[in-house]
Amino acid sequence: MKKRLVTKLIILLLVANIAACNAGPKVEWELSISGAVSAPYSITYQELLDLDQTDLEDVFMDKSVGEDEYGSWSGVTVDHLLSKADVGPDYVTITAVAADGYVIEISKEELMGSIVALKENGEWIHKIDPEHGPIRLVCPQIPANRWVFQVLELQVNK
Repeated sequence: MKKRLVTKLIILLLVANIAACNAGPKVEWELSISGAVSAPYSITYQELLDLDQTDLEDVFMDKSVGEDEYGSWSGVTVDHLLSKADVGPDYVTITAVAADGYVIEISKEELMGSIVALKENGEWIHKIDPEHGPIRLVCPQIPANRWVFQVLELQVNK
């Protein structure tokens, strides 16, 4: 009887440990969608983790500094986030605002296939690149030097 109880406790601890390892990291971050939207929307890092994740494999990263390379990214599609803010199809651009004050305008066409990435090459961005983490706007249609580290806000423009 005692052996069964110990075995059950060990299994329970293993299951709890596996579940904790698979859960995303605890990160304090918030992304807001504003501007020409029907329903301004904010989402926390933890809420981003709960949404369907999209994988972008072998994305060419045309860099202005250093060697060009290919990378893989995982995150939530920008289209999904814009739909949460009830953005209509008539928007023209978004202005992405980063925590360090970097601001860039990106056209609707350039946003095609874009994600708000939480992982780079299978690793959490906040762990492998804390200076530029925890999330990144990855736009495969534009050079990587225009991607936005630490994106805080997507302002929709008509």
